[in-house]
Amino acid sequence: MPRAVVCRELGPPENLRLETFASRPLVPGQVRVAIRAAGLNFPDVLMAAGEYQLKPPLPFTPGMEAAGDIVEVNAAEGVAVGDRVIVKMRHGAYCDEAVATPSQLVKLPSTFDYAEGATFLAGHGTAYHALIDRGQLKAGEVLLVHGAGGGVGLAAVEIGKMLGATVIATASSDEKLAIAKARGADHLIRYDREPFRDAVKRITDGEGADVVFDPVGGEVFENSMRCINWGARLLIIGFTGGIGLAKTNLLMIKGASVLGVRAGEAVRRNPALGEVRIKALTEWAEAGKVRPNVSHRLPLEDYAKAMRLLIDRKAIGRVALVMG
Repeated sequence: MPRAVVCRELGPPENLRLETFASRPLVPGQVRVAIRAAGLNFPDVLMAAGEYQLKPPLPFTPGMEAAGDIVEVNAAEGVAVGDRVIVKMRHGAYCDEAVATPSQLVKLPSTFDYAEGATFLAGHGTAYHALIDRGQLKAGEVLLVHGAGGGVGLAAVEIGKMLGATVIATASSDEKLAIAKARGADHLIRYDREPFRDAVKRITDGEGADVVFDPVGGEVFENSMRCINWGARLLIIGFTGGIGLAKTNLLMIKGASVLGVRAGEAVRRNPALGEVRIKALTEWAEAGKVRPNVSHRLPLEDYAKAMRLLIDRKAIGRVALVMG
């Protein structure tokens, strides 16, 4: 029988359980996907703890993205048994099989394996939406990427460099910064060696960053306001380091904007945005211009250990659960 990671009570990853379930029959318009890999995202951890903005009713299975093979089709157009696909979900990916509709599926790039496909669209889609739709990053501007060793941070480094920006990457270790450099970062800052706001001013000859990509929050956001250029855009991606407080006088003095980034919600409200985004990302993937860095691949039964890698910031890029 297929297995799924199930959340029956909110709390830490250790509260989750691996359970078997009976496959349900398809209704017309649905497909069954044998999941080969599921990507982990920090919202999975928050959702299981009841701390995310989306709060599914209990019980539920975490996981926002997966990749696998279509094994059954019931009157669904544009797909066929044997297709290798990425599956987009709001939750439900940590399992051996999933029922989906064609609108949830994206063809797996031929350059990717299943783990890379399962860790692609959430991170790179968020970075795309942040830098292009919200931040309107231009060639020649300075992009400051916080948490550049994480999945969305590395995606922002990659895409920012592709767009012609000068990319400053911050991270907590030399190992993470080395990966960021390999993905295109021009300048590297370790948080514990120099206050990043001083380093950014030094690197930019006192001008500051034009766009700040911030999945960390907390003091990182507050210090970012002290190293921005005139007209800067601060992109709020997440809050792994806590909720940041805005110094409105600093924003006013620099004519700066603070922009919230919710890539999934933006597409639900305007589906056309998602079509453009996915087309660009898959074309870049096929051309070898973007690729997730999957630092850890663990079996499905090690879901708690995998989620702890995100909590403890041990991952460099992405973590995937692999099945079979």
